Amino acid sequence: MPKDTATVIEETQLQNPIDHSLVENWDFPGLDYEKRPAKLPNGEEVEGVYNVWITLNNPTQYNSYTTEMVKGMILAFREASNARDVNAVVLTAVGDKAFCTGGNVKEYAEYYAGNHQEYRQYMRLFNDMVTGMLTCDKPVICRVNGMRVGGGQEMGMACDYSIAQDLANFGQAGPKHGSSPIGGATDFLPVMIGCEQAMVSGTLCEPFSAHKAARLGIIMDTVPALKIDGEFVANPMAITEEYTDKYGRIIHGEFKTGDDAKAARELIKSGEIDLSMLDEAVEALCAKLLLTFPECMTKTVEQLRKPKLDVWHLRKEDHRAWLALNMMTEARAGFRAFNEGTKETGREVDFVALRQAIGKGVPWTDDLTESLMPK
Repeated sequence: MPKDTATVIEETQLQNPIDHSLVENWDFPGLDYEKRPAKLPNGEEVEGVYNVWITLNNPTQYNSYTTEMVKGMILAFREASNARDVNAVVLTAVGDKAFCTGGNVKEYAEYYAGNHQEYRQYMRLFNDMVTGMLTCDKPVICRVNGMRVGGGQEMGMACDYSIAQDLANFGQAGPKHGSSPIGGATDFLPVMIGCEQAMVSGTLCEPFSAHKAARLGIIMDTVPALKIDGEFVANPMAITEEYTDKYGRIIHGEFKTGDDAKAARELIKSGEIDLSMLDEAVEALCAKLLLTFPECMTKTVEQLRKPKLDVWHLRKEDHRAWLALNMMTEARAGFRAFNEGTKETGREVDFVALRQAIGKGVPWTDDLTESLMPK
């Protein structure tokens, strides 16, 4: 009679397996690493197989990533990739307000601004983090628990799947805050949603809804998170049913405006946020991945990542150099404005004054930077 699998495991398992992780017992503030038991589609836990949850834990700063958090992400994805008993990786964050808003602007403004050599080294870490996500041996799921903008959007697009709670907003912030979205957005957006919509997102920096993100193909699915009188409802701010406006345009996923938007905001305030459906959807996807051949899954994921990975490797070092030098001019002004501004003054530089100065041939100086700050 053939031996059962349990007997085969007992007789042939590695007795002293080599640990291929780079560092043991690492710990970085702002990042949590947890192995959770994998589950079958019926919810039953599977013994000895896990899903890794990597959680950004900086909610007071909208889960923006600090230098220490980036270091932790590099090691976290390396460890999850090497783990023999891991089925999938879930990347998410604490709370329901933000998945990630990108790099920590306070750190950028107070340390890296005007310090291009230091920022160049930081960008080496950032590049290694994104590369680690794109080369992880396990499929990577982005659990979008809240807004995903800027570098957070770039991280999310480096994942293989994204499932969002539908109150989350998406988008880029680069040209509005002194940078260019070349930490992945200019690489991934044309591949994922086409050149025209990539141009719209990357240059105009206007947020869009999770419903629009799903329509464009940046995420695979959305689930409701708002409960009104105990019942889940779709995001009231988003137009969730397709219709044709007075100009003949088919609208779906766009934000409501005027009185409709005001009423939607009041409705959101009256309800409660519940991410249980998001967790169920993520676990369901992990369960589907569990019921596949692991090596065939890894190979398939590797091949399907190639369009993103190829453009990433082609450009990332040039991007790193430009971003470092930009810390001496526009990024220095933009990050300071965001960090030092207030709700009353705004968090953007005086764009018109800057363009007027450039038109007159004024060079970048400390005085020019100071003159552009919100007042």
